[in-house]
Amino acid sequence: MNEQKRNEIIGRWRAGASIRQIARDLRLARNTVSKVLAQVHAQRDGDGHAARSRRSRMLDPYESIVQELLARYPELTAVRLLEELRQRGFRGGYTMVRQRLAELRPKSAPAPVIRFETAPGAQAQMDYAVHDIDFTAEGRRRVSLFSYILGHSRRQYLRFVESQDMATTLSEHMRAFAHLGGVAATCLYDNMKVVVTGYENDVPIYNPRFLAFATHYGFRPVACRPRRPQTKGKVERPFFYVETSLLNGRSFETLNHLNEITAWWLANVADVRELRQFGKTPLQLHQEELPHLIPLPAQPYDVWPVIYRVVNVDRLISYGRNGYSVPWRFIGSTLPVRVTETEVVIYSPQVEEITRHALLPATATGQRSVHKEHCPSEDARHRQAQLEERFVELGETGRRFLEGLLRTQRYGKDQAQRVLALLGSYTRGDLIAALERAARYGAYSHAAVERILSVQAQPKSTLESLAEHERRHLPPWLDEEPVSPRPTSDYQPLCDQEPTDHAEPTELSDDAPAGGAAPEGP
Repeated sequence: MNEQKRNEIIGRWRAGASIRQIARDLRLARNTVSKVLAQVHAQRDGDGHAARSRRSRMLDPYESIVQELLARYPELTAVRLLEELRQRGFRGGYTMVRQRLAELRPKSAPAPVIRFETAPGAQAQMDYAVHDIDFTAEGRRRVSLFSYILGHSRRQYLRFVESQDMATTLSEHMRAFAHLGGVAATCLYDNMKVVVTGYENDVPIYNPRFLAFATHYGFRPVACRPRRPQTKGKVERPFFYVETSLLNGRSFETLNHLNEITAWWLANVADVRELRQFGKTPLQLHQEELPHLIPLPAQPYDVWPVIYRVVNVDRLISYGRNGYSVPWRFIGSTLPVRVTETEVVIYSPQVEEITRHALLPATATGQRSVHKEHCPSEDARHRQAQLEERFVELGETGRRFLEGLLRTQRYGKDQAQRVLALLGSYTRGDLIAALERAARYGAYSHAAVERILSVQAQPKSTLESLAEHERRHLPPWLDEEPVSPRPTSDYQPLCDQEPTDHAEPTELSDDAPAGGAAPEGP
């Protein structure tokens, strides 16, 4: 509020305009106009009570009642006070009651936040901050800043990332540990889902996968109470420092360029600034703290997820809205895929590595990474032999259908690939039944098989797909029907036998059941 605007409000008020009219004409809130008028009156009259507007004088006859109620009930709300005053004939509104109550009620000072220092190696704090950055080469993007800071030395690790998922969070922890030369005994977190899955009786329930990671590195995660940012002040406060020192007055071409500048800034600015309360730099304090950190394990934690993907008719598995090629003989198969920070590694159903691709950028959409050797063979005989190998896996029905398809269709090999791709949507048994029906009526085409499946089968879920994938690679004897239990009537003769008085106790062997000798037979 500048002085010119204040002068305009006073001028209109002197001219007889109402507060509502002044607020409407000047596009201000009525409370703002009232506050300006009260301040001016208080300055002119030298009386703090004159700060109230003329309408608030309606409360003067009820002043003793207000004082009495407030003395008896210190937590009295403006709504309850208004109800009591209305019963005594008050005709004013809620706003003036609330304002008067705020003047009379003693203002409680906020509880002081006590700064506490931790012993070397005892505590670290971790958090994310979100930034929208205009990259000169990539355009405007939203990125997250991962921050891990040691509580004693204030030395920290920073890196901008594209997401806050589990794999990213764990991998950035590992980078922070390596950067700082060890791990603090405890680490404070807010209630991010990768760390805390929920609460039970105000007790945090930690994510089992994150707990396994913490166990591997030997530290204990501690979830802070919600809505108490001062608990993690050592990691919250530096975010402002990052905005004013690192991001302010700089432009960045790409995310990689931003992280390069961040690494330089950490080493040449943040680590070497002098902390006033200690008279030392974070780098100097870190040298004192380093011997107290938990040493890094010899084997790093495996953070990268393994997922399953179905190979489509174009010989691609999908990840992150992009496609990655596999040899075309795997069309329709459900394959395990391991996604790291830089690569996509694809395995066969027997968990043997098939191929690997460079991970496409997260900003890419609809792109394909295709290896030339994954394309169908230009040798027609070799390609047909590969098709025959896949259809033989479907039994005699599959072999017979492929022969009819190649015999009757001009582009039979292409249609055969599309038929195999249906294994990604339907169970093996449903596809075999559809091939049998199509062959019976001489309907040797992909379209015919797809129509039959749409009528007599339901697409399988992801869980069914994985179950079928696992079952096909079990040993044959595990897939056999289990032996059914024998009826109790078979055991009735054993219960009818009278025990003899001279029966000697029999020592049961390890193979005999506890109730006596087992009957012969399954």
